[in-house]
Amino acid sequence: MPGAIPKICLLLRWVIIIADMSRISQDALLRAIAVVQKMNSAQKIQLADEIFVSQPNMLGSFLVLPTLGVPTTKTGLAFDTLLLCFQAMKESGLTWPVITEDDMERQSARTTAILKFYDSFSDENLRKNSAQQYIDDHTEKELYAWVITMCEDWLQSISPEETDKYVIHVAVNLVNCVASVPI
Repeated sequence: MPGAIPKICLLLRWVIIIADMSRISQDALLRAIAVVQKMNSAQKIQLADEIFVSQPNMLGSFLVLPTLGVPTTKTGLAFDTLLLCFQAMKESGLTWPVITEDDMERQSARTTAILKFYDSFSDENLRKNSAQQYIDDHTEKELYAWVITMCEDWLQSISPEETDKYVIHVAVNLVNCVASVPI
């Protein structure tokens, strides 16, 4: 079959490109996790100030939580996710553009649809399989998996409230924005 070899080569090249789309390496993520986990309150505030300067819309997604009725005692997960995402971006060594309000809104709508889809499964196995498939297909697999683990741990450590969905939404949306912004 003439022409079949070049098509296979193009397909393989595409598979390699898709498989290596992550811009935040595992090493960069591990460094970011270590840095953020070692931070004291003053260092976290200093990093938040840096986020305000270079990624104000990411910071805004966290700051809006109290206006949605989320108690400040429950915003820690979103704040930690914000710090981790930003530090991971820094550790990647890449120059990241400002994530715009439009980027945030677009990903927010997408995140809402994904979370509704995930929540629509009454069977826990279907829910886990769906989540795993999404993680496997995510551009920033490692970052997304880490944040989902943070969310699951957080949900197990709190008394559930209706507003918890906003905290989870912000955490997932931050990762999706990092994964989708063109560089």
